[in-house]
Order: sequence, then structure tokens, then C-alpha cells
Amino acid sequence: MLPRKILETALLALDRPPAARGKPDWSSDGRDWPNRQFSRFIQAGGLTWHVQVAGSGPVLLLLHGTGAATHTWRDFLVPLSAHYTVVAPDLPGHGFTDTPPEAGMTMPGMANGVTALLKALDLAPDFAAGHSAGAAIMLMMCLSGQMSPRVVVSLNGALMPYGGPMSGVLAPIARTIARNPFVPFLFSFRASDPKVVSKLLSNTGSKIDEAGERYYARLARRTGHTGAALSMMGNWDLTGLAADLPRLQPRLVLIVGELDRAIPPADAERLAAICPSARIIRMPGLGHLSHEERPAETIALFDEVFA
Repeated sequence: MLPRKILETALLALDRPPAARGKPDWSSDGRDWPNRQFSRFIQAGGLTWHVQVAGSGPVLLLLHGTGAATHTWRDFLVPLSAHYTVVAPDLPGHGFTDTPPEAGMTMPGMANGVTALLKALDLAPDFAAGHSAGAAIMLMMCLSGQMSPRVVVSLNGALMPYGGPMSGVLAPIARTIARNPFVPFLFSFRASDPKVVSKLLSNTGSKIDEAGERYYARLARRTGHTGAALSMMGNWDLTGLAADLPRLQPRLVLIVGELDRAIPPADAERLAAICPSARIIRMPGLGHLSHEERPAETIALFDEVFA
């Protein structure tokens, strides 16, 4: 029998507007989307992708993390476009990009999808920067020969598998939860309360602006976006990535928010031990969303490491 709290939530959720179900809608959810003027919808790899392309010069690929979308780069696109051709897609199932079959929500599946998108755009990254899981996708693309940027920047990258004796048990549980269609429905229902989303974001160790919180909340209310984020987490496997890092060709820069509660900042030291050429840059007083907390400071770091 379901716990009373879940039953109460489910009954309340039945009264939610139909617009909260399914994937985000560009005509309503995207009506005032950041940098909308740079948005394109591209067919690649069997999906319709939402991608923002701006500027000219060396190609800079930006990949967001799990549960986010292009809004995470809202303060980046215009300043960076003065010096780079910036390419920022919504990952599969996230934001306004189609959701693929489950195989497309794995790390190799995501890497293949982004590769197909870049091919459709006829663009090859000179530089790449990824936040959280986005950094892992980029490194897999480099290690598999799908792209060859000069520098890869990891912003609080989710690059190390969770340790501990329960790690082998938690992954199957996460996959089981992610496959339950009722779970994203409950998540999206809870996200109708802005305070819930604000608390989830602050639990990462970051305090972002109200506009950023609203975009996260808008996406989280959509069951398609939430379901894709859960599916991505349930299918994530980092066990082989760290072992392959010694053969990474591009320079690796690890930008670390020292108050990150989502990814242990100590992981950067573990990664540097595996990949001695990696450079660590610490951002004191900032959390997992450090790039959204201090975009200008992060952009300045980009200019330094890409020089």
C-alpha cells in the first residue's frame, strides 16, 4: 500500500493543468527564453535539437548538466560570442530537445547525439566547457575521438563514480526509480512550489539569481524534462571514464566551487592524480552552480585558459 503522503500528493496532482505534463513547449515555456534570438531547431541523430549558436571565430561548445538546459549559459552567450562561435545545445530530453530511447540517455548515447548535432551544424569545437555531467560527456567525446578541442574545461564536473560499498547497489535502484512514470509526475508536481526548487538549488551550495531559479522551476514542472533528467541519472556510469583520462589529448582544466555540495571538491585532486596534466582552479565561496553565481569571473577564466 502506498504511504499516505504519496497518495495525498497523487490526488492533488490530478488537478494540475495539462500544460505541466509532457516536454517543455517552445511557444509557452520558451516565450522569453534567454538568448532566444540565437535559438535554432536542428534535426540530427533522429532527434529535433534545440541549440543556440552565436558569434564567430573559434568554435566553443558548451554543455549543461543534468536537469538544466541552455538557460544555464544565459549570461555567457553574448559576451563569449564576441570572440568565439558559441554552440550551446539542450541535451537529449532536456529543455526543448527531443527525448531519445533509453540507450540515448546513457553517457555514450549522449556523446553520440552531440556528435551528430555538431556534424549537422558542420562545426568542430576548438574549445569545450561542460558543467557537471556535461563535462563527462565532453571527455568521453574526446577519448572516443568524436572531437578534438585544444582545451576542455570542467565546471564542477561529475567525473568520478560514487564510491563506497553501496555504489553497486544504488545504480540499479536509481534506474528502477527512473523507469517509474509516477516518479517524474511527483517531482513535477512538487516543483509547482517555487520554494521547493529554490531549496533544491541552494542544497547544491549555490545561490543563483531569481531569474535562474524561475527557469529551473519552469522546466522542472514539466514531466518530460524531469523524467529525462531522472533517466539520465539512472543510466549514468562513470566507472571507465577516470581510468581512461591518462590518455586524454586536450588540456584539462578543472574549475571547482569550493562549497559544492553536489560533487565533492576533493574529486579534483583525485582527478589530477590520474591526469597529471590537469590544472585545478578553485572558486572560493561558490557551489555547484558557480558559473551561474559568478558568470563574469568564469568568462574571464575561459579567456585565460583558452589563450
